[in-house]
Amino acid sequence: MARATARHILVASEDEASKLKAQIEAGADFAGLAQQHSTCPSGRQGGDLGSFGPGQMVKEFDTVVFSAPVGTIQGPVKTQFGFHLLEVTSRED
Repeated sequence: MARATARHILVASEDEASKLKAQIEAGADFAGLAQQHSTCPSGRQGGDLGSFGPGQMVKEFDTVVFSAPVGTIQGPVKTQFGFHLLEVTSRED
C-alpha cells in the first residue's frame, strides 16, 4: 500500500497561502513559516504530518499528496479546514 510523508502550512485565506508560497519559492524556510503562521497543531513541528496512507487525510489533501512530485510546494489547496501549502517529503507507491 502507498505511504507518504508530508508537511503543510494551514492558513485561513487563499491570499495568505499564496503570499507564504511566494516566500518559500524565494528561499524562506518552510518549517519556520509553518511555526509562525500555520493554524494546525503540526505547525509546532514545522508542519510535519508524519507518515500516512491513502484515505487518512481529507480527499483534497490526499489527491495532491499521492500525485504531486516529491519535494515541490503545492497549493493553495482548499479543504474544509482552510487553505494548505503542501510538500510531499517522501512517497512509496
